[in-house]
Amino acid sequence: MPTARESLLDAALSALAVLPWPGVRMVDVASAAGVSRQTLYNEFGSKDGLGRALVRREADVYLRGVDRALAECGGPAERMVQVAEWTLGSARSSVLVRALLTGCWSERLPAPSGRAVVAVSPVPAQRRADAGVPGPAELVAAVRDRALAALEQQVPGADPVELGRYCETAVRLGLSCVVAPPVRGEGQAGYIRAVLARLPVRAVG
Repeated sequence: MPTARESLLDAALSALAVLPWPGVRMVDVASAAGVSRQTLYNEFGSKDGLGRALVRREADVYLRGVDRALAECGGPAERMVQVAEWTLGSARSSVLVRALLTGCWSERLPAPSGRAVVAVSPVPAQRRADAGVPGPAELVAAVRDRALAALEQQVPGADPVELGRYCETAVRLGLSCVVAPPVRGEGQAGYIRAVLARLPVRAVG
């Protein structure tokens, strides 16, 4: 059974799907979650706090998906293609993930006040929300570091600097497809796979 905080975040996300953030009312979010408005304020402090927690949770959901993609079987290039495909799918299905990845925040969305360094933490996303939300550069760095840790196990002895650049290039290639999808007939996954195969990185060849 979801906690009150999770229910409130779910209710806020559902409201955001049909209303711009300025039109989302705290009283309606509380009612949809089945809790009192006081409980909502106790949990998040303010509407800004609720917005930060909501954005932070979407960032963590995205990063957990990155971890799942990296856990898939296959060579380094194939695993990075999986990360790129997850990035594309997440950006299409979540306006918050798209804004996090591109830095393009419309007036319909909660304003990202402050920035936070993305780190692995046992503390729930909501509890860390007051520290701010990650910007695109921090999110890319988090994906790169996760990919580097995963691929280092597969290509022992590889130059970590070179391998890190490969990982970041793959992430940024995926991001470029979020902003401007390729028009080639092979599709986005095929395009990304073809480009990665041509990168001059002997360590992951």
